[in-house]
Amino acid sequence: MYGELLAIWFVLHWEQTGRPSRTSFVELGPGRGTLMSDMLRASRKFPEFFATIQTVHMVERSPELRKVQHDVLGCEWEKTERVEDAPVDTPKRSVGRGLRVEWHDSVEQVQMDSAPFVIAHEFFDALPVHKFERGAKDAWHEILIDVAEPKAPTVLTPKYMGSLQPAPTTAQFKYVRTRSNSASAAMLMRDPRVVAQFEQGDKVEVAPEGARIMAWLAELISEHGGLGLVIDYGQDWTQGDTFRGIRKHKFADPLSCPGSMDLTADVDFSYLRFVARDLAQCHGPIEQGTFLHALGIQARLQQLLNSTKDRKVQQDLVDCYKRLTDPQSMGRVYKVMAVLPKSSTCMPVPFAPPTKDELNKIKVEKIVK
Repeated sequence: MYGELLAIWFVLHWEQTGRPSRTSFVELGPGRGTLMSDMLRASRKFPEFFATIQTVHMVERSPELRKVQHDVLGCEWEKTERVEDAPVDTPKRSVGRGLRVEWHDSVEQVQMDSAPFVIAHEFFDALPVHKFERGAKDAWHEILIDVAEPKAPTVLTPKYMGSLQPAPTTAQFKYVRTRSNSASAAMLMRDPRVVAQFEQGDKVEVAPEGARIMAWLAELISEHGGLGLVIDYGQDWTQGDTFRGIRKHKFADPLSCPGSMDLTADVDFSYLRFVARDLAQCHGPIEQGTFLHALGIQARLQQLLNSTKDRKVQQDLVDCYKRLTDPQSMGRVYKVMAVLPKSSTCMPVPFAPPTKDELNKIKVEKIVK
């Protein structure tokens, strides 16, 4: 259901923006490729739209995930160009079910000759953050990570290289605070419009890599007349202490078991919107549950339930619907933001026009000391 509805959103706005004759999908951090596969499958239901797709761009560094995506998208190794001098077979470009697919290590490698339809699903939360605390006399202290026991460093032996299991280690890590402004603090916390919103003791997380990529995304969409969706968990304000680890589907101390868990931090949508304000239009964010219901997820669920008499399949569909839309699950914490060209006159469904305050100000959650 999820990938189908996202595809329908792009088809709808392809119609609203004049049905450009050349389009391309771009996915940032495509994981196993399942979402893009579902979106392409749904897009085939709209032949006129599908015929405009020139290329599917996958921004993915991991050779292993590239191989998984290659197979999930139905690419054939006989038609695949591999990355030269890579230690393992790593696809660079191929053909999957009649579509050209290209992989890129970074967003800067994406070459666009058509209207880009960009999806960034659970991408920005995985980018690194800098953490600061405001001190006295307008000083900003950076929160860094140090080795708590220097005599017991982490050592990865060849036996564990490339393994999914972490090597045994007795190393311990801790947070430390700089005594004065760090170089990062001096660079990232210099905008007076941002700094003025914080008081002594406030903690702030800033993602400069996220800002760089958001600026690239906004410029790409405005230059080539595309569309974008940013979907992630986070808030529409700046927070100060959301950095955490996820291991075996549970939250964990991010400083424990280095290399064996996912590290993540909530996305600050107000910061992304602030970065893109002069480059593109940003609408939202709105809650994922609101977004999916507006696109008709309940009607699609009913269609799927009516298409099978298998009780287990029906229960799986209902569970999926609840997980995606329930406010206690992903329905509220996941947010959706649309990105349109600066010159666009289209109001994306189901968003409302942004206010002047939303366009020009980063919001701050003051309950983070």
